[in-house]
Amino acid sequence: MAQTENAVLQPPRHIAIIMDGNGRWAKQRGLPRTAGHAAGAETFRTIANYCRTLGVEYLTVYAFSTENWKRSQEEVSGIMKLLGNYLTEALRDMEKNHVRFRFFGDLSRLSPQLQKLCAEAQDKSAGFGDVQVNFCLNYGGRDEIVRAARAFAQDVAAGKYQPQDLSESLLSGYLYSAGVPDPELIIRPSGELRTSNFLLWQSAYSEYVFMDVLWPDFGPRELDRAIEEYHRRNRRFGGV
Repeated sequence: MAQTENAVLQPPRHIAIIMDGNGRWAKQRGLPRTAGHAAGAETFRTIANYCRTLGVEYLTVYAFSTENWKRSQEEVSGIMKLLGNYLTEALRDMEKNHVRFRFFGDLSRLSPQLQKLCAEAQDKSAGFGDVQVNFCLNYGGRDEIVRAARAFAQDVAAGKYQPQDLSESLLSGYLYSAGVPDPELIIRPSGELRTSNFLLWQSAYSEYVFMDVLWPDFGPRELDRAIEEYHRRNRRFGGV
């Protein structure tokens, strides 16, 4: 659990992170952007393990957005290679780590090999209960909502529902995150102050903590600080 001077704080059940700043971290050091992503991947491993020790039940990370395809082919290929390496290691160490995997996003644009690794990781880890890591891959919040609306419309056309049946809970069931509780805390390192199309539906009542540290330099200490800030917030959910 997160430490303060006087107490141990219970972490939120679900933490989401926009892993931002890899490129700037590399540029500051005169390194290629791919080196920044490699450093960011190691940070992710550290934070995922730390979340498990804290007792966090769900960790959702923004790994690759629908807009990230605009980057250079070299950078995109490097990110996909890192992801493939991570999933290969995760499958190898699955029985030891007991991490459950889910993937949010349109995986059809990924390579067949990467799609296979994602499917294997999700299927083989389905019974694990320590912590669930949700990877947002080729993910965009607006795209997710549009896809959910289309799926509901198809069910209406098939006679399964009437248009007036639509509710927040029903639409939530069409999202990539169906069955996963909304995040209580969303963290964005790197100093940027925007949500960047991340979990637009699910973040309606999330607490955002923006931090002026690049993702490769983010560590357990920064996560503790974010949890402490979360506990200082007064979460009224529209009440008084």
